Amino acid sequence: DSPRRIGRTAPYWLLAGILLTIAVSLMDVEKEMYLLGIGLAVFGAILWAADALSRRGSSGGFVEIMTDMVRMPETLRDLAVVQFFSWFGLFSMFLYTTAAVTGHVYGTSDPTSAAYNEGANWVGVMFAVYNGTAALVAFLLPVLSKRIGMRKTHALALILGGIGLAGVYLVSDPWMLLVPMMGVGVAWASILAMPYAMLTGSIPAGKLGVYMGIFNFFIVIPQLLASTVYGSLLNRLLGGEAILVLVVGGVALLIAAATTLRVRLPEGEF
Repeated sequence: DSPRRIGRTAPYWLLAGILLTIAVSLMDVEKEMYLLGIGLAVFGAILWAADALSRRGSSGGFVEIMTDMVRMPETLRDLAVVQFFSWFGLFSMFLYTTAAVTGHVYGTSDPTSAAYNEGANWVGVMFAVYNGTAALVAFLLPVLSKRIGMRKTHALALILGGIGLAGVYLVSDPWMLLVPMMGVGVAWASILAMPYAMLTGSIPAGKLGVYMGIFNFFIVIPQLLASTVYGSLLNRLLGGEAILVLVVGGVALLIAAATTLRVRLPEGEF
């Protein structure tokens, strides 16, 4: 690959951003979608700028980072997809669990009502349960990964998390909500550990800091996407039912599980 190939996809990102921005201006959708269109266009422009600088022989930090991003190792590229869907699913929980539980289980969307406050307080208990579960499961992950491999361990954890998050839809009793949150806790423990364990052996030692930084982009990107897309999704397609956003998040975790099994690891790892 030549450095000039940094910008080979720049026109597509730029065009996608421009078209999305125009579509948002013409359609009656949440204006947060502008951020997504602008973000795509800016990314395309950044790639184009890096490409132009590389053609002129520049080898500064900006060009180096963009080159490394375009030429990510295959394991990092595969795990980026896993991380994207994992965090996109998790942010549905972070953003909408209170609205989902108070509306679906406690039957209210009025934040001034006693039932809403009771439900919101119970969400705090639910989050404590998934964090507590994650703390315990963290000790079991290395043992399980030695037996069945890192990919299968992470995929299993994500499946439990996806079923748990989507399964909140099937629960009507507050105490029973703690059961699916245990599944989410298993996924949370694995998301914080297993992708990094899989990634460590595939990154050149001299590029560890750069590639770990790039890898963390795929936590920020789904956060930004969730902030812009979930609102439109909730109001336009899900009828304002916040509980269905959690179902979408659960599906995202299941997609992450499927993509985990396709991650290409260095020889000798599985």
